[in-house]
Formats: sequence, C-alpha cells, structure tokens
Amino acid sequence: MSGYIYTLYKGADPARGWVLTDPIFEGVRATLGACVPNIRNAVRQGDWIFSVSGRVPGLRQFVIGGFKVIDKIDHLAAYGRFPENRLTKAANGQLLGNIIVQADGSQHPYDGHKNFDRRIRNYIVGGEAIYLTTPDEFEIARSETIETLSQVICKDGQKVFDLIGRHRKLSDEQTTHLRLWLENVKAGRRNNGETPGNS
Repeated sequence: MSGYIYTLYKGADPARGWVLTDPIFEGVRATLGACVPNIRNAVRQGDWIFSVSGRVPGLRQFVIGGFKVIDKIDHLAAYGRFPENRLTKAANGQLLGNIIVQADGSQHPYDGHKNFDRRIRNYIVGGEAIYLTTPDEFEIARSETIETLSQVICKDGQKVFDLIGRHRKLSDEQTTHLRLWLENVKAGRRNNGETPGNS
C-alpha cells in the first residue's frame, strides 16, 4: 500500500470555495482524470493518492484528502462510465469535470492540454476515500499539514514545496501515517489531542 502525494494547481483551495474537479472526491467513486499523468501512470491497484490544496497568497496549503486506487481505464471508457464527470463549464467560467474527451474520443474543446494523447491514458478510479469537507476540518488540516508532512517525510520545511516538491512517492508506512492523520482530522482531533473549541 504505497502512495503518492501531489499539489494542485494555483488557487485550488476548497476552503476558499473552489470546486475540486481533478481529483473529484464526491460521487459514486473518487476519480483522477487529467492531472499528474506521471502519477496516474505509476500507481497500481491498492496504492493511495493524496492531494494538497493549491497555492493561495497568504494562506497555508493543506492536505485535502486521498483515495485508494482500484482501477485504471482510458478516458473513452470513463466517458461512458462516469457521465457526471464529463467536462463542462460553470456559470462563473470554472471548468468542471475530469473527462477531457468527447463521445467520439476526440479532445473536448474546453480542454487546453497540449499533450492530450498522454493525458487520456490511465483514468484513475478510486475505492476507499477520505477527504475534508467542513470549515473545521480545513482549519485543522491547514494548521497541521506542515508538521504532519515533516513527520511523514522525516524532513524539516516551512512550506509544502520544501517537503514534497510538486509531488512525491510515499512508502507503505508513510501512506498509513497520512491516512490515519486524515481520519483524526475528520474526527475533529488535533495533534495535541484536543477537539476544536476545547482547551
């Protein structure tokens, strides 16, 4: 049960109202479709993939969640299997969905990736997932992510990039540590053992 952790693109912070489109944790299955093709190519069934919020000026990045890989398919298969994840555009202009092909397998006009042929391989389908959704969970994770990643990686750093760069492979032990920490955050437990609002 090894894992991978990577940072989302600039501005992708769900605590600031950003709707996550890749990965998508909500729905029937967690999925990862077009981002980090190197990680999608490398993972195997049973591995975990964790995502960190994107950079926002003045805010600490935090681990948003992760999921266990159960399948790898191509985008055309995903188009039929997950119609809710097909690429669309919201009223505010944000792109939604992580399936970047059209029904005939061609590139969706909303998708701007130059390496389309590489991007449409290895659409990741998740099984077990744990991800943060509430303001309290976001606040705990934002305050503890650097300390937790330092413990996981056994390295000191002031920023997420200092610890994992753009992405990093995790051992079985590191993957378990990160997953258990996320479970504690979901339960409202801080590293000091206190729950929010208690002193």
